[in-house]
Amino acid sequence: MFTGIVQAVGEVRAVTPRGGDVELLFAVGTLGLEGVAIGDSISVSGCCLTVTRLTPDSFAADASLETLQVTTLGRWRPGQRVNLEKALRAGDPLGGHYVTGHVDGIATVASTTADARSLRMDFEVPAALARYIARKGSVCIDGVSLTVNDVAQNRFGVNLIPHTLEVTTLGAAQAGTQANVEVDIIARYVERMTRAGDDA
Repeated sequence: MFTGIVQAVGEVRAVTPRGGDVELLFAVGTLGLEGVAIGDSISVSGCCLTVTRLTPDSFAADASLETLQVTTLGRWRPGQRVNLEKALRAGDPLGGHYVTGHVDGIATVASTTADARSLRMDFEVPAALARYIARKGSVCIDGVSLTVNDVAQNRFGVNLIPHTLEVTTLGAAQAGTQANVEVDIIARYVERMTRAGDDA
């Protein structure tokens, strides 16, 4: 479990094919790896990945075919910048919202517009995911917890403050950029409970 509050920006150091899927090696930048052990989870641009190897300044993780197909991870190459967050521990501040790291699909930047000191960014998502995104609700884009400002059909808009632009990879996004999206888990459970009630 994560919060969508990015702790550091790292980069892909190596991508190694492994019998149909891949192993990725990530340089962690300023993310401290103290206390991280093999088997722990780290959010990499919104994808929950399991640590399989550690060095003082990097870690490796395997990516399954499912992950490669439903996220942007299958297109990553060495040098790709990524948002990093270590797993939430009991007692840690919850600054964003509950994020599982189980990416639902891919969002595409439709447009970016300056909005005072912020950057207004509009995303387009598959129709199957748009139903879970609500005005003033939460959404996770490339591992960043964001508040939805408005929704229209399969598009939604967010505002990125200068701090977010500075400490995440989103500052480099432009029209056409693709990003991992995870909808609010509460919306999914509400839908499931509603459907279960209809079937009773």
